[in-house]
Formats: sequence, structure tokens, C-alpha cells
Amino acid sequence: MFDNIPSQFLLIGSTIMAVVMGTIVMVIRLRSQKKPVSTKKIIIPPIAMSTGALMFLFPEFRVEPLQIVEAVVVGLLFSTVLIATSKFEMRENQIYMKQSKAFPFILIGLLVLRIILKLVFSNSLDVAELGGMFFILAFSMILPWRLAMLMRYKKLQKMQLSE
Repeated sequence: MFDNIPSQFLLIGSTIMAVVMGTIVMVIRLRSQKKPVSTKKIIIPPIAMSTGALMFLFPEFRVEPLQIVEAVVVGLLFSTVLIATSKFEMRENQIYMKQSKAFPFILIGLLVLRIILKLVFSNSLDVAELGGMFFILAFSMILPWRLAMLMRYKKLQKMQLSE
């Protein structure tokens, strides 16, 4: 599929896309702190992202079982940082994400770390295979984070209703 495109162009292109996507996520996340949270706003991102798994229909993106485990473990580790910095607060009788001064720096740090890992591993893995691994890593990061957010949101919502 990517045989006629030099791997360095694929690497540069995918790195640029990662920076663009990371910037978009950060802007959306910072804007979302100004609006009340809802169950829908919490669960849509992982559901929408899950469609990216269709990449594995193409053999170029498939990864070995050990690589899947590695990507999942790293994603779970990254999710702990996001879970720890995602808090809710009550304002005007509604639930909002609590603004964290550290969150933009954490997102930038995770993005930089992801780019560094990509550059390091691009010497030993095919770019498409690496893309598959990073999809698994990202999904393994966002799913537990959003599930933790949902549980906290529901708990706060239940407390709000009982008052």
C-alpha cells in the first residue's frame, strides 16, 4: 500500500499529523472546560476513535501479539496521568471539568514522548506497523481515562441528585 512512498516521508507526514491532532485535542479540551460535562461528551471520543481499528483490515498495519501487549501497557501507563489530572467541579448547579494548569503541559509532554518513541522505533519497525501500534497505545490510553471520567461524573451526578 505504501511501497512507492519513501519511509522518511511517511514518518514526517505522520509526525506532522500527530502534532496537528494533538493541538486540536488540546484546544477542544481547553474549550470544553467552559461548558458543562455530559455522559455523551465523555463517551463519544473513544467510540469515534474506535473506528480507527478498521486500519487493521490492511495487512500493513497489523502488529504482533507482543507489540499489542507493549502498546497497551504504555497506553495504560499514560492514561494514569490523564486520570489523575481530570477532575470535576460543581458550578452553577452543573458539572464542569476542573481546569488544570498542568493538563496542557501533560498533553504536550505525552505528544513529545510519542514523537520521540516514534522516531526511535521507526528504525526497527515499518511506518504502517508503527501506526498500528500507536493507535493501540492511544486507544489504550483514552478508553480507561474516559471510563474513569464517566465513573466520577456519574458519582458526582448521583450526589447532586441526592441533595
